[in-house]
Amino acid sequence: MNLNHAYGTPPGEEEGARLLNRALDLGCTFLDTAALYGMGANERLLGKAVMHRRAEFTLASKCVLDAVDGQRVLDGRPESIARTLDAALLRLGTDHIDLYYLHRLDRKVPIEESVGALARAKEAGKIRALGLSEMSADTLRRAHAVHPITAMQTEYSPWVRNPEVAVLDACRDLGVGFVAFSPVARGFLAGAINGPNYAKGDVRATMPRFVEPALSYNLALARRFDALAASAGCTPAQLSLGWVLSRGANIVPIPGTGNIAHLEENMAAATMTFDPATLADVDAIFASGAVSGNRYPPAMQAQIDTELLPDEVI
Repeated sequence: MNLNHAYGTPPGEEEGARLLNRALDLGCTFLDTAALYGMGANERLLGKAVMHRRAEFTLASKCVLDAVDGQRVLDGRPESIARTLDAALLRLGTDHIDLYYLHRLDRKVPIEESVGALARAKEAGKIRALGLSEMSADTLRRAHAVHPITAMQTEYSPWVRNPEVAVLDACRDLGVGFVAFSPVARGFLAGAINGPNYAKGDVRATMPRFVEPALSYNLALARRFDALAASAGCTPAQLSLGWVLSRGANIVPIPGTGNIAHLEENMAAATMTFDPATLADVDAIFASGAVSGNRYPPAMQAQIDTELLPDEVI
C-alpha cells in the first residue's frame, strides 16, 4: 500500500519497482495489494514490476473496497466482486490471484453471498484461496461455513490488540492463517513519528492516535519502546515485528514501506531471536488501556467488523 496509497507522496514507479524486486531478492515470498490502493495503481505496479517473477511469491489482493469514478466505494454484492476481480486480473497481468480477500464487510450484503462469489471465482480458476480482512470471529465462522477461509487479515501490533479478543482464537480453531497488517503501527513503532507533521494525503493525519490530544501521550510510550529496542540491540521496527512473530506460528506480518533501507531492516527481523523477558516488557509498555485514542476515525470505524477491546469507546 505504501507504494501508491495513504502515506503522502508515494515513490515513483521506478523506485517502487526496485523496492519490490529487492524484496524478492531478500527472500520475501508474499506480496499483498488491493484494488483500492492508489485506485488500481498498486496492482498495475505489481503487474509491471514483478509478474515476470511470478513463481517466487504468493500474490494476494482484495475486493469489496474499490474505486469507482475516482471515489472509494464499499460494495460486497457478488456482481461487484466479479467486476473488481476481472479488472484486477487485467491490471496485474495474470490469469489468477493466489489469495483474494474481502477487504471489508459490506453490512448490506450477507457475508454468505460475498463469500459465495469468491467460491465461484475459485471454481473458475481466477483465484486459488479465499481471505477476509478486518472481520470478527463470528463473521469468520459464518464465512468459513460457506467455503474454507485461508487467511484473515487484520491490523495487529503491540499497540493494536483487537485480534486478541476473539479472532486469533477463531483462526487457530479453524486452521486459518492470520495476516497482520501495520505490524509496526503505521510507522509509530518504527521511529517514524515525532510530531503531527504529516504530508498532504497522509491518512495518519485523520487518525485519533496520531493527532493531539492523544499524540503526545502516545509518543511517551514510543520513547519507552525505543529505549527497550536499543537495549535489545535492534531497531524499534525489528522489535515490533519480532513481537508480532512471537504471537503464533500461523501469524504472518506484512510491514509496508516505500524505502529500500526500511525494507531491509524489516526483513532482517525474521532472522532475529528475542528474549522472552524483552517481549514481556513490550506487553508491559502497551498494557490494556495504555494507548490513547481510537484506532480509526468514525467514518472508517463504521466499516470495521473486528471486535472492540473492553476499554474502547466508539
